[in-house]
Amino acid sequence: MYILYIFLAIVILLVMVMVHEFGHYVVGRMLNFKITEFSVGFGKAIFSRKNKRGELISLRIFPLGGYCAFAGEDETNEKDKDAFNNQKPWKRILVFLAGVTFNFAFAVLTSFLLLCTVGYDIPQFESYQPLNSTTVDNMIDGSNYSPIAEIYSQEELLQPGDVIISIDGEKIDFAYGANYNDLINARVTNLNHFLTEVRQDTSIDERTAFKEYTANNPFTAIVKRNGKYKNIYLGFTQVQVQKEDESGNLLYDDQGNPEYSYSYYWDVNVKAYVHTVGEALERAVPFAFGLAWVVLKSLFLLITFQLPISSIGGPITTIATIANFTQANLANLLVLIPLISANLAIFNILPIPALDGAHVLFTSIEAIRKKPIKRELENMIHTVGLIVLFGFVILVDILHFLL
Repeated sequence: MYILYIFLAIVILLVMVMVHEFGHYVVGRMLNFKITEFSVGFGKAIFSRKNKRGELISLRIFPLGGYCAFAGEDETNEKDKDAFNNQKPWKRILVFLAGVTFNFAFAVLTSFLLLCTVGYDIPQFESYQPLNSTTVDNMIDGSNYSPIAEIYSQEELLQPGDVIISIDGEKIDFAYGANYNDLINARVTNLNHFLTEVRQDTSIDERTAFKEYTANNPFTAIVKRNGKYKNIYLGFTQVQVQKEDESGNLLYDDQGNPEYSYSYYWDVNVKAYVHTVGEALERAVPFAFGLAWVVLKSLFLLITFQLPISSIGGPITTIATIANFTQANLANLLVLIPLISANLAIFNILPIPALDGAHVLFTSIEAIRKKPIKRELENMIHTVGLIVLFGFVILVDILHFLL
């Protein structure tokens, strides 16, 4: 069964690479460049056929990529007016940029589909978690205590359908704001620090201290309710649980009553907010830019040695990741596809030899100098860059699986 997910992953990766190459093809056609071949995959051709324009359309044996080949792309024949290198620099720059532009456009499209079908980062309140012996170990009588329910009115608390926009002024946004779970966990940490101090003083009643803490330190949220924004209050639930000894046996006092302590829970059930079509259209572009920003931040952390090289991977790692996430939940594809598409766009625009960004750089220098850098030198730089790039992606794939 896992083989099917591997096959699906290869198809998805291939589609996204083809989107990139199709960008080169479309813009090249629009600018009347002569295209010699559009290939899906590398290596020996399984299928080839020429269309009416004389372009060879090929399907090749290794499905991890593809290319769009232009006439005279690696030549220096100044007499051939159809040669790619004899076209005006601005036209060539547009062709080079077309691939990453199509990748990003694809990221925007798939981000739109993600947001209006399953949602992603913005939480929507569903219900409070009923706490009982199946959800809280050793719960004594099924009761729990939530001070905010006493302190604030129902209108000031979460209601089903509330969309949580921010907590304590921190906007919830995976790229430009904060993560919902991180915000909650930070407040759990603060509560635990407070409780540690309380438990060191046996004269303080923990239940009373918890109530006072909640009253003095509520965390506020802005929610969207029935189309309007509203301030509400959030807090934790206190549960009475029976103590255990080191062997896990329940403890009782001399009268046979359970010895108890308190545990604290964030008993709020949320789901990803599914945007309306209009909201998804409005957010799709900034969401895709957010994906690109996450990629750029990861690259910065990598080159500053704040992120281990084993945390990234090449095509094999990408395929394995897609397969694993898809096997866990098919809906994960809707998250991975725009992320990988944005990743391809960012990676290809970098000024690394053999990538589109480097081609744009060399062509821009040519436009400024009014003459190209020696084609032989440029071709050699790109060839060496391609060899190093292939070596690098093979290395990171190996390290990813070994470390």
